[in-house]
Amino acid sequence: MNARRLKDILDRARTKRILVIGDLMLDQFVWGKVKRISPEAPVPVVEVTGESFYPGGAANVARNLREFVGHVAVVGMFGSDRGGRQLRDLMEEQKIETKNAVEDSGFPTIVKTRIIARNQQLVRVDREQLRSPTPAQVSAIVRKVHRQIPKTHAVIFEDYGKGFLAGELVRRICGDALAAGKIVTGDPNPHHPIEWKSVTAVKPNRNEAFLAAGLPSSDPAPEPMKDKPLLKAGEILLEKWQTKLVLVTLGEQGMMLFERGKKPHHIPTKARQVFDVSGAGDTAIALFTLALCCDATSVEAAEIANHASAVVVGKVGTATVTPEELRASFQNDRLA
Repeated sequence: MNARRLKDILDRARTKRILVIGDLMLDQFVWGKVKRISPEAPVPVVEVTGESFYPGGAANVARNLREFVGHVAVVGMFGSDRGGRQLRDLMEEQKIETKNAVEDSGFPTIVKTRIIARNQQLVRVDREQLRSPTPAQVSAIVRKVHRQIPKTHAVIFEDYGKGFLAGELVRRICGDALAAGKIVTGDPNPHHPIEWKSVTAVKPNRNEAFLAAGLPSSDPAPEPMKDKPLLKAGEILLEKWQTKLVLVTLGEQGMMLFERGKKPHHIPTKARQVFDVSGAGDTAIALFTLALCCDATSVEAAEIANHASAVVVGKVGTATVTPEELRASFQNDRLA
């Protein structure tokens, strides 16, 4: 993709309005130094030097989009606890609309705490309670989203398997959005099967794709286009989900795009160095969906998602990519 084509796509992005629905989380990073091993157990002692908080889960998808679009909103659930207040404040600071998110006093906000030293994650601590919205909450959410759909260009479902994406909620919102001709994409969780039937695109990683396709896991082949189990999984998922596109992320091998009626297309990774893969999948679904909204072809959208993911894995923490960084990644690729 040349620079002019990329500019055209990103210029269109400024006018887009995208809705992200899924599991909202607060990402906490505790930064420190390791100078010794604990005398109490064979574990490192981390001397804390600081901490950072970021919107995580579905909120991180919205955070990635906010760098490019004029408006992004989230629908999910958080508590009225300290973590919930922090999460809402962070999203509002970043101009992510939260008015249709559910605040539930009986729900403890999901918090993921990562301990980082020397740019390496030592341990992660999860505080979470898996719970689906009540039937009354589902009905209220569907009504609110229904009112938003006419002025929304795309809906992204981000499923971390924490319970918010109840089957009935997804089915009803998908029906409304697809009937209105909107782009609908899903980032699935293998332990929380959802009927993604007829959505525009679904973006599993390799493991999720094999689980969803009902195939045994296998080691990646050196050349993805000759990886017969992977090609079979993509074929099965196109048929199972009756979706137009399936984009399988392959880590260090890049991505494989499956499109109904066309041959699979492999996009090699653009990552030059990898510090942290936290949130790379969030970036991929965000930029893939956004590019589709901006009249990019499916291959162009996959290339943009691939470059964006390459940028964020080169950063430590739950990171995002900026338009300038995305343009630079394409430019560096052309010069390489």
